[in-house]
Formats: sequence, structure tokens, C-alpha cells
Amino acid sequence: AKVRREGTDVTITAHSHMVGFALQAAEKLAEEGISCEVVDLRTLRPLDHETIVESVKKTSRLVSAEEGWGPMGVGAEVVARVIEHAFDYLDAPPLRVHQEDVPLPYAANLEALSLPGVDKIIKAVKQVMA
Repeated sequence: AKVRREGTDVTITAHSHMVGFALQAAEKLAEEGISCEVVDLRTLRPLDHETIVESVKKTSRLVSAEEGWGPMGVGAEVVARVIEHAFDYLDAPPLRVHQEDVPLPYAANLEALSLPGVDKIIKAVKQVMA
């Protein structure tokens, strides 16, 4: 994993295409005074949970963003590792941003509604900051 953006208020983890959305969300949130650390997972197996845990120890909050479904997904594993290794550092329950729990639609307009993006990441960050 690699820290793509340093921050102090919340850690956002993402991989692949979602890293760009996480960075865009971090930019918008910075305008509101929320400092986001964006961690690009880069590989899922092995998952570099040490980098994630160190970031969460610094920020005390976690939002995991992924394109896949929430149940049994990458975000679920990221949250589990943080709970195992940094529970006492958390100031808020971790949140996961993921695809809606529906079959991925073929129509582009419906696909866009089911997949997460910048707005959903921003909403989750604001929830963990509340």
C-alpha cells in the first residue's frame, strides 16, 4: 500500500479505479477543512495492513472505498484488519463505501447509480467526522 495523500482527520482506503475518486473526494473535503489521508492499497493479496493501521492510528477514522459489493468484499477485510490491530485508536466506527447490493446493471445510467463515486465517499467521511 502507498499513501497517495497525507492527512490528519480520516483515512480513506481504495484500490484501482476508486483511488482517483478518493483523491477527488479528499480535494473537495479539504475545501471544507477536513484533512483526508488516502491510502492506495495497490495489492489485495497480500494486503499491506501495516500501512493502513499506521494511517488509522494517526487519523483515528476509516472510510474504505471499493467498487465491489460490501458483503465479503475488500472493504470488509480492511475494516476487520483495522479492528484487530487498531481498535483502541478509533474515534468512530469505520464505514464502507461500495456498490449497491444489486446485480450490476447493463444500462450505463443504472450502472452509474449502483456504483460508488466521489459523492458517496464525501458522505461517508462526513458521517465518521460527525
